[in-house]
Order: sequence, then structure tokens, then C-alpha cells
Amino acid sequence: MGRIAIIAGQGSLPQALVRSLPDTPIVAHLEGFAPQGVDVALTSFRIERLAPFMAHLHDQNVDRIIFAGAVQRPRLDPEQFDPQTAMMVPRMLAAMQQGDDATLREVIAIFEEDGFQILAADAVAPDLVSGPGVLGIHQPSQQDRDDARRAVAIVGALGAVDVGQGAVVARGLCLAVEALPGTDAMLGQVAALGSLKPQRAGLLYKAPKPGQDRRIDLPALGPATVQNAAAAGLAGIAFQAGGVLLLDRMTMIDEADRAGIFLWAREAE
Repeated sequence: MGRIAIIAGQGSLPQALVRSLPDTPIVAHLEGFAPQGVDVALTSFRIERLAPFMAHLHDQNVDRIIFAGAVQRPRLDPEQFDPQTAMMVPRMLAAMQQGDDATLREVIAIFEEDGFQILAADAVAPDLVSGPGVLGIHQPSQQDRDDARRAVAIVGALGAVDVGQGAVVARGLCLAVEALPGTDAMLGQVAALGSLKPQRAGLLYKAPKPGQDRRIDLPALGPATVQNAAAAGLAGIAFQAGGVLLLDRMTMIDEADRAGIFLWAREAE
């Protein structure tokens, strides 16, 4: 069996996967989107040179790939395209016009057609996802459970049109939804409202999009998410059990316990 390569974006997920793998992987990233804290050598590449990059991976005996971490759509330079990659441009542009999910599916298809197996992050690091239940000492109230049901419906609707994977709901009202700026920006908007202080209320809910290919772009939560949810005045964080990556779970639990908010892995309906 060959080697594993991690196509890494920003955030702490790539390093979590490096720690979980028995053998040192190749870690590559798009120029301008280097991962943080990765303690192995990094290789950068450009979309315009995708075909030579895949050939390089084959030369390194790579046969399995994990996509991990956040990236934004890079600005493409037409002068940088090699002839083989240029032949992929029409299908990539068509996918980009359909949204992020379609783009990611097309990326997977391109790598699979070149002979690579695409692995889900939780397939190689199952501890990154949680089964159903409350993590930590604080429990969601009945109002929180009602808010979670409302948030599930909202996130499902967002995902169906390929917009986002999260929403904030308090007392049945949707205060914010996740879009391109991401979860932290959404929580910052809620904090700026100031309506949830001094008494905590509401929750952040995260889940994969309906029908999402789980091998790429699973939603993730980390200690910073807990801190930002607490700063926004929320009562807690709920997420789909088995469908959300938890980065540094023990620190998340410690932060939530200290802040007085709950972490709830909610069973999918």
C-alpha cells in the first residue's frame, strides 16, 4: 500500500490528522493557505498546475488523499496553466458556478479519475467525531432543545441551497446564519447584537449539508468556537452527532465547563 497525502487548508485539522496517522504523510497546501502548527515538511501547489502536482504525488507513491482544513477560492492566473490542467478548466468553472458543494465534488472526481482514493478525515481519525450525548457538566434546557429543533430545520434549508452549515437560534428566533465569512464571523455578529447578555440564551448549531459528501468539508468545532459562543452570550453549542469534527475535544469541554455553556452532540433525525 502506498502513502497518504493530506491536502491541507487552514486551521488545526491537518495537524490533528498528522498526529493520528501511524506513518508520516505528505502534507501539501494551496499557495496562500498554509495550515497552522503542522510539524512535518510542507509542499505548496497551485490550481493552475494541478496535473503536474498530481503527477508529483504519484511519483511519491501516494495512493490515498485526505482533504482537511479551510480554503477560499484562489485567484487564478491564466498564464500559469499547463496544457493538461487547462483541459480541466471548463468542468471546474462549471462546478464553481453551482456552489461550493458542487466544486468540492468535482475536485474529488478529478483526483479519483487520476487514480487516488479519497479518505474522510473521520475514517482515519474516528476520535474526531462524537456519538450522541452531552459533553461536559452543563445540560441543555427544554428551551435549548426547542431552539435546536428550529436550528436543525434552518441549517437543513441553508445546506439544501449550498450556503452554510451553521445557525444561531435563541428563543425560537434565528439571530444569524453561516455564510462565506464562516462560523467565527457569525458569532461575532451575534455578540455585536448584545441581546443575549447578561442572561445566556440560545445556541449555535452545526451539521453537514443534506446529501454532502462526507469525505470533504465536514463542519468542525474547536476551542475558539466555544470561546466565541460564550462571548456572544449563548447558552451552548449543539451539533449533529457523528457529523462534526471536534478539534481538541478535551480543551473544548474544559472551556465550555468553565464558561458555563453546554456542548451537545445531538442525534440526527
